[in-house]
Amino acid sequence: MDLDWKNLGFDIIKTDYNVRCVFQDGKWGELEVSSDQYLPIHIGATCLHYGQESFEGLKAFTGADGRIRIFRHEENARRMIRSAKGILLAEVPVELFMEAVEKVVLLNKKYIPPYGLGASLYIRPLLIGTGPEVGVRPAKEFTFLVFAMPVGPYFKEGFKPLDIMICRDHDRAAPLGTGHLKVGGNYAASMASISEAHQKGFATAMYLDAKEKKYIDECGPANFFGIKDNTYITPKSDSILPSITNSSLQMLAETFGMKVETRPVPVEELAEFEETGACGTAAVITPFRKVVDIDKDITYMYGDGVNPGPVILKLYETLTGIQNGDIEDTFGWTKILD
Repeated sequence: MDLDWKNLGFDIIKTDYNVRCVFQDGKWGELEVSSDQYLPIHIGATCLHYGQESFEGLKAFTGADGRIRIFRHEENARRMIRSAKGILLAEVPVELFMEAVEKVVLLNKKYIPPYGLGASLYIRPLLIGTGPEVGVRPAKEFTFLVFAMPVGPYFKEGFKPLDIMICRDHDRAAPLGTGHLKVGGNYAASMASISEAHQKGFATAMYLDAKEKKYIDECGPANFFGIKDNTYITPKSDSILPSITNSSLQMLAETFGMKVETRPVPVEELAEFEETGACGTAAVITPFRKVVDIDKDITYMYGDGVNPGPVILKLYETLTGIQNGDIEDTFGWTKILD
């Protein structure tokens, strides 16, 4: 194994093992370890035809003490259950999910980046309908699998303020649809608009509510948040995926003595924020340098254009410090694997 730990991107890297489990005849089987990166699948599988699939993303870290830490994987398990209920997948029990994640981490221990490089082991649990159906109905057979790979920053710029554009001609998800679930169709729906944003020189696209185009929804594949008047503000919407990172940041903000508001955020309120950003597992926090509303020819600027704002910086350093074991985890968020 010859990896350039300091220059990892956010890409597929082959590791040694993944784990799999099949749901048949109304029950889950045993976890199986595999070194095969491919999955034999029936051509009529519901995941291929009707998008019956859900996934999660989480990370494991090497601490300064050399110990391995997994961050909040029980919450990922609970979120996958909510997604499964939403699109009629077999629910993966929390204990089975956590066992699979921990097993994959330990089996691929040598791929966990060393401490202090800003890198981690990214873990991808996947739940798909593998039973064949030609009619629009849920599968009777499902496959749950977990694989992992070492990754660096999601954006090549790392923890630097980036530019984003407001997107009005695409909707990521609809009210009463699947936007609040972590299913692949939501991400497929975002690809054209994010590609357009990249072509115009932006890091990603900011979506507004599908009904009225008045309120901020998500930012690419991440949750939006803004800081003003010592308050952490993040949108409330039925089409936003509840982010585990966002939830963690809200709890940290409260420990800093800040107020936390989860409510509809009018797009015009961008002019009032002192700092803005997006948050999620992959990038942790992406601070914004500017948000550009091309349709209305308005640009919202934040900070000095070079450095993250002081609140975002403190949130980022505290959260990553807990993940890496540099800061005491008083919340019980991390599990140490010996």
